[in-house]
Order: sequence, then C-alpha cells, then structure tokens
Amino acid sequence: MTVIDSSPRQTTTVTRGDTDEWITALALSALTPGRGVAVLLPSGAQVALFRTGDEELFAVSNIDPFGRAAVMSRGLVGDRGGEPTVASPLLKQVFSLVDGRCLDDPDTTLAVHEVRVIDGVVAVSAQPSGASTQPSGASTQPSGASVRPRSGTETTSP
Repeated sequence: MTVIDSSPRQTTTVTRGDTDEWITALALSALTPGRGVAVLLPSGAQVALFRTGDEELFAVSNIDPFGRAAVMSRGLVGDRGGEPTVASPLLKQVFSLVDGRCLDDPDTTLAVHEVRVIDGVVAVSAQPSGASTQPSGASTQPSGASVRPRSGTETTSP
C-alpha cells in the first residue's frame, strides 16, 4: 500500500532524560493490517512501519541489508513461532519485527525504531532504539483500535 500525504510533516519532541524526536507518519486507520509503509525521516533515513494482523505496530530500517535497497516496507509480514516477522521481498531473508535480528543470518540485523499512537496518529522515533534490541510495538490504545502494547514500550496518554 502506498500512502501519499501532501500535508506538511510534523514532529513532536518528547523529553525522557535526553531528547527524542518523534515523526508523525500517518493515521492509524490508513495503515492496513499485514502491510507496511515507508516513512522518510528528517535525516533522510527510511523506516518501514508495519501493522500486524493482531494489531501491533513495529518499525525497522527500510533498507534490506542483503539487497541494499529500500524495500523492507514491501516485505511479507508473518510470524515464526508467534514472533512477528517480515521477509525481504528481494531475497526472502526473514527478520524479527521485535528486535530486528535476521532469523536466517544471526550476524545481520535491522535497526528498530519505537512506535507510538497518539489520538489515532502513528509516530515513529527518529532515532533507532539502543542496539536494535528494544521492542517497538504500539504504545497507546487509541479509540477505535485495538493496538496491543509490547513490554518495554512507552505509553503516552492523549
């Protein structure tokens, strides 16, 4: 799915010890379960944002580390043993959406970004989480959606 939004990009800054910049991506209702969209960050980096079939949100680097192309948002969303995954549309390597590790090559990872929903709008952290080991599931439960937070995510009240 491709979403074209001509409205100006907005950012929200949240302070948590140090400053994190949050990039407004799109309305939660525009994100189809089981599909991904690419989000362009102010730095020029790209993030692949996914909404899984069980209503969780994840964001990982959009660059396929094997094919070196910005295609992860077009990947095949699934799971392995209950862990949400995305398979590269190029060479089909499978990556965990929880921590970014490649399940086919343990030496390769995707950067993971935190995701939050505020008032029905999805925002992505401009900086990757730590060493790609923090979950990046949804952080709040907007009205009209059943977005389940994963442990370790930040919760924000509107």
